[in-house]
Amino acid sequence: MNEVLLRSLTPGVLAVLVRRGADFAAAEDAVQDALVEAVRVWPDDPPRDAKGWLVTVAWRRFLDATRADASRRRREDLVDREPAPGAAPAVDDTLQLYFLCAHPSLTPSSAVALTLRAVGGLTTRQIAQAYLVPEATMAQRISRAKRTVSTVRFDRPGDVATVLRVLYLVFNEGYSGDVDLAAEAIRLTRRLAARVDHPEVAGLLALMLLHHARRAARTAHDGGLVALAEQDRGRWDTRMIAEGVAVLQGALARDRLGEFQAQAAIAALHADAPTAGETDWPQIVEWYDELARLTDSPVVRLNRAVAVGEADGPRAGLAALAAVDASLPRHTAVAAYLHERDGDPARAARLYAEAALKAPNLAERDHLTRQAARINARPNAGPSG
Repeated sequence: MNEVLLRSLTPGVLAVLVRRGADFAAAEDAVQDALVEAVRVWPDDPPRDAKGWLVTVAWRRFLDATRADASRRRREDLVDREPAPGAAPAVDDTLQLYFLCAHPSLTPSSAVALTLRAVGGLTTRQIAQAYLVPEATMAQRISRAKRTVSTVRFDRPGDVATVLRVLYLVFNEGYSGDVDLAAEAIRLTRRLAARVDHPEVAGLLALMLLHHARRAARTAHDGGLVALAEQDRGRWDTRMIAEGVAVLQGALARDRLGEFQAQAAIAALHADAPTAGETDWPQIVEWYDELARLTDSPVVRLNRAVAVGEADGPRAGLAALAAVDASLPRHTAVAAYLHERDGDPARAARLYAEAALKAPNLAERDHLTRQAARINARPNAGPSG
């Protein structure tokens, strides 16, 4: 059974059911039933048209559930509109489903969470990590969102800003998490850019391309993370970088700066540096100042502290870090890096070990543990004064 194929077909099948009149929660249940049936049937009798088979089975399951539910007898007229078995239209409904999930009746955070769960295929735990909230809190948020959209019609799709937030979080999870969704997020953002003339859409696409261009160099042969300064820049995808820069320049020329354009500008400055030592850190700090003005995000201020440490020295970076909430994820890792650069290896090693215990994923935990071990292996790594 090709689980990757089933995952890729699920959003399109769900979109077809919603478009034909099924409410979101009932459609999702019907699609899940169809997937279970596919796992049972396909190994011995694979269909010629996988999507068409899933649409037909899911629609029938939806109709069966509708008939069985007395409170939904008004939907009995849908029986006459049951599609005949056969090939489904060769269209991509995934992007449409993103817009449908970004419904005005939902708060942006709930719309993002619901879409990540229903369309992106992320687990509740992964979404909770992206939002920096407990898993139980996110489970309740998703359940409330499902109940809300079950009682409304999708005749007022959500706005571009919410869809961009969804795509951004899907890309981030795919770029550094357990589920590889980065390429899918780029594909969908390209489709959105072709449909919507908006500088922030272009900014997000540029940001994704510039980060994705460095992906091959982000991990070592053993799977460990490689810090940006230590990456082999010969492995960066220069064609993708050039595309990202061109897209960004087109967006910035419209003089409607947004957070994704600012993030992409920072990524472009990193990509433009032939070596880590030639990075234009003062200009990066300026872009972080713009980004902080646009978002007032503690994560932005945390990253800005690193940039300040590179531009003006580790003491300046530590001073900037002191103004950031210490409970923020990766705060301890940043403190470790800045203390090491400031000549305090013992404190840095202790902080790296502490940061490893708080790491959100195994790759990051392993990287931070290795950093602590590297410093402790030095002969002069004695206790800090």
